[in-house]
Amino acid sequence: MSSLRLVLLSAIAVAAAACGSGYSSPSPSPSPVPVTTGSTTPITIPTGASTLGNRAFSPDALDVTAGTAVTWTNTDSVEHTSTSDGTGWNSGAIPPRGQFSRTFPDAGTFSYHCSIHPGMVGTVTVH
Repeated sequence: MSSLRLVLLSAIAVAAAACGSGYSSPSPSPSPVPVTTGSTTPITIPTGASTLGNRAFSPDALDVTAGTAVTWTNTDSVEHTSTSDGTGWNSGAIPPRGQFSRTFPDAGTFSYHCSIHPGMVGTVTVH
């Protein structure tokens, strides 16, 4: 048993010596810096939005520059959506206190509505 301990201790001593033998680990690579594509602009869905029509999104008409992210925040007590009138986006149900963001990379006028409450309408104009 003692010869086995001697072999194990010798192996540990050799391994420890190898670790301290001038080996240096490569310096860590710098972390990538996140790329910012633009600013973020908020749109609020207020309490009682389903009865507010074109005032259901605040602001209901938004002007932004290309590359801007728009974030819809639902402050109402029921679910709503932000759904493009054309091919574009559909947030799915945004729960109370929930958010949905979309970046607008290209210029244009983008009309949208709530698919749950179609009377809720808004427009994002991108320059």
